[in-house]
Amino acid sequence: METLHFTIDINASKQHVWDVMLGDETYRQWTTFFSPGSYYEGSWDKGSTIRFLGPGENGQKPGGMVSRIAENRPYEFISIEHQGLVGDGVDDTTSEWAQAWSGATENYTFSETDGVTTLDIDLASKAGAVPEAMKQELAGMWPNALAKLKELAESDV
Repeated sequence: METLHFTIDINASKQHVWDVMLGDETYRQWTTFFSPGSYYEGSWDKGSTIRFLGPGENGQKPGGMVSRIAENRPYEFISIEHQGLVGDGVDDTTSEWAQAWSGATENYTFSETDGVTTLDIDLASKAGAVPEAMKQELAGMWPNALAKLKELAESDV
């Protein structure tokens, strides 16, 4: 498994950071660094299917990833397991590219000390499944997205 790790300290309770991270309106704001217009469809409940989408281009329907919430311990930990891709509004779990993402995980761990929440993010994929250029792109996007999440959570305290 290949893993990328990101962390940020946010001056807010872990419950508040959780709510800002997963709330529909604020999710759309902090994830714009991955894809402008990002949103999700589905539930954050354990076992639920959730789709992470962005607006389609040139008249296409939305595209993104189809995933499953593998674990949800409110205000402490959430784990997302990617199952495939969404292209032109249709789930794809069988193509070669979708299979490369299948089984990749995103784990978010929230810990709080004296009103400061540390959010740790671990992204894991099959070894070799993520091209080096994409890893570098993600490594550039995540700090910006987390800075926006921090700004949103701290401005709302």
